[in-house]
Amino acid sequence: MKTSTINRGPSLRVFIFFFFAFSLLAEPPVKAQQVNKETCFYFSSLHATANGMSHWYSKEQGGLELITGIPYEEAGCTRCHVNSCDECHKTMVDNKPVYSTAVAASQETCLKCHARESAMIMKIDKVANTPDVHFNSGMTCMDCHTGREMHGDGTEYLTMKQPGAMDASCEGCHEEVTESQAHTVHGDKLDCKACHVRHVISCTNCHVETMIKEKKRVAQPVSGWKFLMNYEGKVTSANMQTFVAPGNKTLLIFAPQFSHSVKKEGDQCEDCHGSENVAKVVNKKIDLTWMEDGEVLQTRGVIPVVDGVEYNSVYQNHKDGVWTPIDNPEKPVLQYVGYGTPLSAEQLSSMAKKVEK
Repeated sequence: MKTSTINRGPSLRVFIFFFFAFSLLAEPPVKAQQVNKETCFYFSSLHATANGMSHWYSKEQGGLELITGIPYEEAGCTRCHVNSCDECHKTMVDNKPVYSTAVAASQETCLKCHARESAMIMKIDKVANTPDVHFNSGMTCMDCHTGREMHGDGTEYLTMKQPGAMDASCEGCHEEVTESQAHTVHGDKLDCKACHVRHVISCTNCHVETMIKEKKRVAQPVSGWKFLMNYEGKVTSANMQTFVAPGNKTLLIFAPQFSHSVKKEGDQCEDCHGSENVAKVVNKKIDLTWMEDGEVLQTRGVIPVVDGVEYNSVYQNHKDGVWTPIDNPEKPVLQYVGYGTPLSAEQLSSMAKKVEK
């Protein structure tokens, strides 16, 4: 009996040829390990790159690398990078992982990483019964910040302070301000934050050796003050930070900063004009922190940032959980970051004058 065969005629051979030809020309599917800046613009966002830290750390910018001699990649500073969507969007439903915009937009998700707000500023304000005016009205982070800020826009910004990087602004909601003497006198010279931020949290004595050897950060937080410097053509609220590196080397930085401790009423005239702090800065020397009876004390109130002034602090080493004052620390390397610049002599002269009401 003759076995039947299938006729593989020309049409089938042509089909097979074109099938393999187009298969070779087609783009291969994108695999998970291929996701990068070229295939996903999120990886160019500041949440993914944390560029601000590496940029200002560098010796080229006069940063911490000058006193450590250690490249940023080896300094143990990478824990602030948000490596994947999961870190904000992942939740569990019926014991299965799913992505959720609601979870990502919740206050708790933001505060997991932005601990300075939750662990310090919000805590201090709660104890003092002086809550941030926005949080007190029920607002959350995403009422001011945008999805573009979270996910980026394809532009790899150097820092969140770079113009265009951030959308959140007071003017976004407060298109018009209430008429007042302070608003009239200052006009466009002052940013809202200069008067309406209550205080900032400063980290002093960030201990580089502990950060590198133990991969953890230790510092001494300080509050109850607010610095003023220039940013984008206006005076704004600012902050300071000090570092201690091996060899008793030190670094002092000043940077514009918005603290989420906002008050409805602005500062009083005498808080900035003709104050004791301003007089000390005029005389080129002010003690920010000092030792007294074995305790670190501090200056409080508004402090102008001016070039050529001695801003003295207690510098301490950290070992086995104990802080010990350094007897002869090196003079700190001074760095202005975040595109902030010191107040001018003219601005300081204006602050030195008492205001007659």
